[in-house]
Amino acid sequence: MKATIQHVAEEAGVSVSTVSRAFTKPDLVARKTRDRILAIADNLDFRISRSATALKTGQSLRVAFLTSDPLATWFNAHVFEGMNSVLQQAGYDISLYQIDTPEKRHDFFSILPVQRNADAVIVSSFDIDPTETGRLNTAKVPIIGINVPTTTSYTASISIDDAAGMQLLAQHLITLGHRQIAFVGVPQDSKIHFSAHKRERAFVDTCLATSITPSVIHVEDDDELVSNVMTALLNLAQMPTAVCFQHDSMAIRLWTSLRKYGMECPHDISICGFDDSTYAKDISLTTIRQDPQKTGQAAAEKTLRLMAGDSSFQTHQLVPVHLIARESTAKVSASS
Repeated sequence: MKATIQHVAEEAGVSVSTVSRAFTKPDLVARKTRDRILAIADNLDFRISRSATALKTGQSLRVAFLTSDPLATWFNAHVFEGMNSVLQQAGYDISLYQIDTPEKRHDFFSILPVQRNADAVIVSSFDIDPTETGRLNTAKVPIIGINVPTTTSYTASISIDDAAGMQLLAQHLITLGHRQIAFVGVPQDSKIHFSAHKRERAFVDTCLATSITPSVIHVEDDDELVSNVMTALLNLAQMPTAVCFQHDSMAIRLWTSLRKYGMECPHDISICGFDDSTYAKDISLTTIRQDPQKTGQAAAEKTLRLMAGDSSFQTHQLVPVHLIARESTAKVSASS
């Protein structure tokens, strides 16, 4: 005979509602009691019905994750890993939505309140339109931002201080004696705003404050990135002695190709990035460190608390940045 929730409750010496909470809201059950219930349930081969739980609570037991880039990117993969480590234990699945246009964003926020197929929304790295999220706020569906350009319309957020990070990189290059400096980033879309675009503005402003006018180069982050960057650099009136990239993956790709152009890093040109991502340490890339896995965990913890009706915490959090100075940046050589 198949075990029921009543069998588990009787064996554990607790009420049926306590067994239910041990599965659906484990944070409300004492650890010792919860562990005993789960052990007995496992021994009896009992599994609570997900659909029945959703029907009873009015929850979908699902969190929507909105991102503009593929999940396979370094940042998104680590954010997802961090979120899932928290949400899965609480009984929630994550549904991925790739949003890269205002139209897709509008469609998502128009359909979700009707279908109610997510109990919370986590948005990574772009802004949202207050006119699109009103119905979710009315329905008390929390919206949590990760590395977002503004906290407007977000119930809570956790973001790295992009501006402070780029200020550190610019000051680092200037301290090393660089005056011919370039910044390389992706083109900015005026219709949807991304947090990484704040990096360019902060870098340029820091240079201008010391009477240095950096060259700004916009290129698509595609297979032609290296050739497009080098073409742009060589077409400048004077070749920069230092280049700062919007993120590490762009910097690493140029670093690996410099010898094709008869150049060495940092002897001929200093290079720095942003993220401290995979391989940054291997090539000794100067960068700004962030930990997207921890960011994802923190966002998920905020999400769970908000879904439980608890907002008695720091809802909007700005994470400090750290400059990681390595061998890809050096003082300007005498020949430069």
